[in-house]
Amino acid sequence: MRFRSAIFALFAGLLTSTAQAQEVYGGVYAHEVETPLTFAVEESGVDLQFGYRFEREEALDFIGSPQPYLIASLNSEGDTSFAGGGLSWQVPLGRAAYVRPGLGLVVHDGPSLRVSEVTGKRTDLGSRVLFEPEIAIGARLSDRLSLEASWVHISHARLFNAQQNPGIDMMGLRLSYAVR
Repeated sequence: MRFRSAIFALFAGLLTSTAQAQEVYGGVYAHEVETPLTFAVEESGVDLQFGYRFEREEALDFIGSPQPYLIASLNSEGDTSFAGGGLSWQVPLGRAAYVRPGLGLVVHDGPSLRVSEVTGKRTDLGSRVLFEPEIAIGARLSDRLSLEASWVHISHARLFNAQQNPGIDMMGLRLSYAVR
């Protein structure tokens, strides 16, 4: 519960000082969507994700001047929630559409050891710190408002635990609002 309170406090503070931010966003995601990148961790629910994208970082122009971001995801069933940050890039696809890849690191509150009662296999995420790759396809609805369909994945890519790497995939929709 303290983990979730800390996430809310962090984002409440950020949202009240938006002078430096470029965008705030939030969305609803299906939790633990089956994809070829994961196996079942036996979690459920819906995730509410909130994020904060800063101005493009011109000092990182050698990698395309990405936007640093913060992200938090809260699970409705008390299963794995997480918070962290990373970098994202907006790649135009014509006038109003774009693709937004991103890569971050997150810390999660899932169990450090969990074994499936059905299969007898470990289903914990193997590490407290996880990579968070994501990709979104977006459409600008106005000068300030965008809608994105996105996929978010969390796992450790077997770097922190060579024995297992279940990961969790989330898919959903988010609205992004540009702050000026």
